[in-house]
Amino acid sequence: MTLTVLSASLISDVEMAHDEVFAGPMSESVPSSITGFVHRRSRADSSASFTYMQEDGASSDWTEEEAIINSSDEELQDIEAGHIFEPSPPSIAFGRRKSSGHSRRSVEDPLLRRHDSMRIDTSHLGRSGRSNQKIYIITEDLTIVVSGFNNSLLGHAIYLALCIFTCGLAFLILRWLPRWRVRLVGEHRTLRDCSWVVVENQWGEFEIHDLSTEQYGYSVSTVFGSAEKNQYTEMDEEDDPVMSTLRFLDYRYIRFCFHPLKDKFMLCSDWKDSNWTDVRFIRAGLDSEERHRREQVFGKNQIDIKEKSIPRLLVDETRSTMKKLREISRFECDIRVIRNGFWRQVPSAELVPGDVYEVSDPSLTQLPCDSLLLAGDCIVNESMLTGESVPVSKLPATNESLRVLDLGSSSISPEAAKSFLFGGTKIIRARRPQDGKDEEAVALAIVARTGFDTTKGALVRSMLFPKPSGFKFYKDAFRYISVMAGVAGAGFIASFVNFVRLGLAWHLILVRALDLITIVVPPALPATLTIGINFALSRLRSKSIFCISPQRVNVGGKLDVICFDKTGTLTEEGLDVLGVRVVHRPAKRFSELLSSNSTLLPGAAYERDPTVDYGVHKAALHTMASCHSIRTVDGELVGDPLDLKMFEFSGWTFEEGSQDPFSVQNEEARPQDCSLVKPPVGSEFDIHETEGSDVGIAIQLSIIKGFEFVSHLRRASIIVSQVGSRMAEVFVKGAPECMKTICKPESFPIDYEDLLDFYTHRGFRVIASATKQLPYDWNLLQGLERERVESELDFVGFIIFENKLKSATTQTIEELEQAGIRQIMCTGDNILTAISVAKECSLINRTGHCFVPHLIDGTLDQDAATAQLT
Repeated sequence: MTLTVLSASLISDVEMAHDEVFAGPMSESVPSSITGFVHRRSRADSSASFTYMQEDGASSDWTEEEAIINSSDEELQDIEAGHIFEPSPPSIAFGRRKSSGHSRRSVEDPLLRRHDSMRIDTSHLGRSGRSNQKIYIITEDLTIVVSGFNNSLLGHAIYLALCIFTCGLAFLILRWLPRWRVRLVGEHRTLRDCSWVVVENQWGEFEIHDLSTEQYGYSVSTVFGSAEKNQYTEMDEEDDPVMSTLRFLDYRYIRFCFHPLKDKFMLCSDWKDSNWTDVRFIRAGLDSEERHRREQVFGKNQIDIKEKSIPRLLVDETRSTMKKLREISRFECDIRVIRNGFWRQVPSAELVPGDVYEVSDPSLTQLPCDSLLLAGDCIVNESMLTGESVPVSKLPATNESLRVLDLGSSSISPEAAKSFLFGGTKIIRARRPQDGKDEEAVALAIVARTGFDTTKGALVRSMLFPKPSGFKFYKDAFRYISVMAGVAGAGFIASFVNFVRLGLAWHLILVRALDLITIVVPPALPATLTIGINFALSRLRSKSIFCISPQRVNVGGKLDVICFDKTGTLTEEGLDVLGVRVVHRPAKRFSELLSSNSTLLPGAAYERDPTVDYGVHKAALHTMASCHSIRTVDGELVGDPLDLKMFEFSGWTFEEGSQDPFSVQNEEARPQDCSLVKPPVGSEFDIHETEGSDVGIAIQLSIIKGFEFVSHLRRASIIVSQVGSRMAEVFVKGAPECMKTICKPESFPIDYEDLLDFYTHRGFRVIASATKQLPYDWNLLQGLERERVESELDFVGFIIFENKLKSATTQTIEELEQAGIRQIMCTGDNILTAISVAKECSLINRTGHCFVPHLIDGTLDQDAATAQLT
């Protein structure tokens, strides 16, 4: 072993984008040529220095032309960036999917020329293969370097001897100082031949991990997916050889498998089956052989935090909260899954990616893994991930959502998220297909990710391995102890020499000299700090606050800024409708506050004011009754709290149909499948009577198509039609600020801004509504785009909500103020509403002035963009 190689830091100011082409698995979309990396941004941590990372400058200076000269055309097509061919969809077969056949050639065959042609990477210490590799994990925002080692016989013998002769003291020291242990017992080997590895991240955290090896006997493509296949030609033995053994590394519950052709470890969590191109094709599930093979690669579907052994408990700091976290994160249940073409009941731990299981099973209340909905519809509660207890509707996946699904990205694309079921979320309702066009008798989902690869697993992992944060207190404490230890050492030497000159007994000399060290460096100091932290943890635990990192307690004591969300944190969770104010035309003035549905639209004709046009009143009421995303579960309405309060105010009833108005599959929708909203008893008839008849028209609104609330647009819309009518109506609700861009200017009242300021200054939440009419044509309405629907609208009025403060809010804010901690409120509500709430809870001075800036953008025809604050 060469000490010069091991002792120096061998990399500095590394350009991450440059060596990631060949040095590690990429979760981002990878360009198809080397030149695609020229303009990529460098990683934020690209200047990190790693102990065992070595780069060969000669290789890294290759130009694209030199790379082409040294590689054949056929080999260039398989460079790590991926194949140049576009994938072709598989043939449709509704039978059971067969497992991949074995390839006759082995990856150890020396005739495979790709071993040499592909190794234009820079991380080599020998000619037989690379000994280290840099990997960037996009989902964790983490850069690691993996270096291969084997045990040195001489070094390991010395290590065992030191442990025995020091009664375990050497074991403790080398465990706390793993770099010393590696230098003593480690011998550099290539990643292909090593038995254990050293993993170092950009924070300088240094860990030693053993590699796991299992007998495998299947082709390379069964582990590393479609990126290894040429999908226009048949796979030959050289393209897809057999892996006799499967070698993998588990680092912080993230699995990396060793690729024998590319000579490096690759991430497993971003794996996607190449056959996931047709929704009906993948419903057939897996056979037993395929399931067993995938379990070898991905492991059990469990979020199981490993318990420390008894020896480790004596060495490492242990926390009772870890047991609590383990109980919370672990989940097991029985699942109905398709295996070999038949339904079987299996434990959820046996699920693997590609398994198809039943979501509509009544006994299934929580999703066991990350999945993609294939058939039926589902309503889930994702509060575990988002913190919002608003039910979310999930729709069946389409071929397009399968195509855009990227399991290696940091987030799921919006197109795929509509069908993506996150593990750990609660199932509120799951139904079989309702449209009659799908032959499935149950709701189906396909497993996408399992175990710690799921979103829930990543959440647990972030709690187990938080990013290190520098705390000046610890640095100063160690600096103080070091200085005092130096003083004690000097005093020890001086006392020892003086006692020897006085001729004292040796045992007395040692005792007296060591007394000086214990006096200068108090041995009770670490114990005192630990006891203080334990007392703080017990007080937090009594308030149901659990901490898995005791060091964060001291950090919490140094906080100087705390940020709060407004709705649900400072204020109560729910909102109450204060009333509605509509626009009276032609006066263009707001009406008085209408605090109930009976005053908004009286049911009997004799109760209505003959001087008032109740058409705008009807539009406001219909907006509240139909423009929402409410669903029915076991006879109860579920949905956004604001939508529920509006619908409750209207007094109408809701009958959910089999067709989701927000579905992207509306081209298959039918009028009879739409949801209906109906008025209460006594208000069944329209305000206008039919010509020549004394009988009114019974109201029954059919919800045809809708557009969900989008945060950057700040609005939602719905298209409805009165049953039997030749016209359809559009109802839009959203933030008052966005209405001026989609409504006709002449439809706004002259006191629009004044009334808005009046309510927002007093802390009320204001929602604006608008409407317009369209000719009823079912096919035309289904094909309308959002921009066309939400344009040229007539402003209707304001729906006003009151949101009361929580009883403990003001007291908490005052306590933080007394402690010298700054408070910040974050909200997406109107700025004047936020100011009012802030004054009410004493976040800002009640009598102080508050200035609200308005940004005025420059025009597009100017050479330079300008901005002005008023």
